[in-house]
Amino acid sequence: MALAPLRKKRATDEVYDSLRAAILTRHFIPGERLLADDLCQQLGVSLTPIRHALQQLAVEGLVEIHPRSGTYVASISEEDLLETFEIRLALELLAGKRATAKWNSTAAANFDRLLKALAKPVRNPGAMRQHEELNLEFHFALFDLAGSKKLRDLYESLNSHIQIARIHASEGPTLPGLAPRLDQEQEEHEAIVAALAKQSLPQLEQALKQHILRAQDSLLATLRTRNGN
Repeated sequence: MALAPLRKKRATDEVYDSLRAAILTRHFIPGERLLADDLCQQLGVSLTPIRHALQQLAVEGLVEIHPRSGTYVASISEEDLLETFEIRLALELLAGKRATAKWNSTAAANFDRLLKALAKPVRNPGAMRQHEELNLEFHFALFDLAGSKKLRDLYESLNSHIQIARIHASEGPTLPGLAPRLDQEQEEHEAIVAALAKQSLPQLEQALKQHILRAQDSLLATLRTRNGN
């Protein structure tokens, strides 16, 4: 499947958005080489914004640029994954500490909406993509309630690395056997919201640790299986 051409020449940030989305939606897979000339043709832009966008993606860690070799979609090692989740846990615990004191009726309604949407059955790839978007929105909601844009921006950048690991581990969501994991995920999300509603920081910290470390262990096991370890 080819990338959809842009309707006109656009700024580097728009090219960046298009390429970033293509990586995070598994259009480009980890380890795949990205040829600038091909990207120019597909997006209908000149080489300059392509190069600038690739440099931005490299800074974010989504691509790796090797001199005299080429540009490749980034992969992630077990060590990188463990470090990423360690930082993610620290960020969410800090956001949770701030969010607990700011719980209100608006936040309650928003999290209730998200929990209901996340509880819907996932029966096809389209529903899985929607579920993943809602899952990310759930965690962004914690940072939004905390009221820290810097923490949210850090988490968003970090989440790209987690997405790369998921892509590398599975090359896309698989539906068979997915229901038990989603049920467990739903229970963990409900525990997080319950702790927020009680404004109980110890309970929230426990719920966040259980959720994030379970996700880490699950992804690490899948990555090891795929790598034959």
